[in-house]
Amino acid sequence: MNPKVDFYFNKATKWQEELEQLRTIVLECGLTEELKWGVPSYTYQKSNIVLIHLFKEYCALLFFKGALLHNEKGLLIQQTENVQAARQIRFTNVSEIVENRAVLKAYIFEAIEVEKAGLKVVLKKTADFNIPEEFQTKLDEVPGLKAAFEALTPGRQRAYIFHFSQPKQAKTRESRVEKYIPKIFEGKGLDD
Repeated sequence: MNPKVDFYFNKATKWQEELEQLRTIVLECGLTEELKWGVPSYTYQKSNIVLIHLFKEYCALLFFKGALLHNEKGLLIQQTENVQAARQIRFTNVSEIVENRAVLKAYIFEAIEVEKAGLKVVLKKTADFNIPEEFQTKLDEVPGLKAAFEALTPGRQRAYIFHFSQPKQAKTRESRVEKYIPKIFEGKGLDD
């Protein structure tokens, strides 16, 4: 156990027992406990394998390369359609964790083997995502916008595409595009 991570488990009120069980299970698999992104993260030879995180409705194990794991038990969940590699296993009570202890360890050991084998999730390229019509129009009409957008990192490009695509109404999509054009020109991401 890494003392730097203790605060995360100590601050939890709703999921205390569940988090303790998950921590024990993960550590029994021989992973190194670290604090990354403000949550307990577990690594094998400095490669991310799994992390523990909590939400209002559940706590979860998140496997970084979960898309490569066999999901015979059907426990691995893709959080949203835009998540490409990671997969979660969600829990709403401690008994779910206790009952699935052996299965969870099997997933963790499989994730370690995936890492040892050097397997990589084939990620979709930014060009594989549909650009909303309102944004495409601006890319075509506004001088320098296309070059500024293409100069962004792929992750920033995808974040903008997802953000612009979410609203159902064209008017809302258009206003989002207008709002963020200056940030794109500044080379900044959606949340920068």
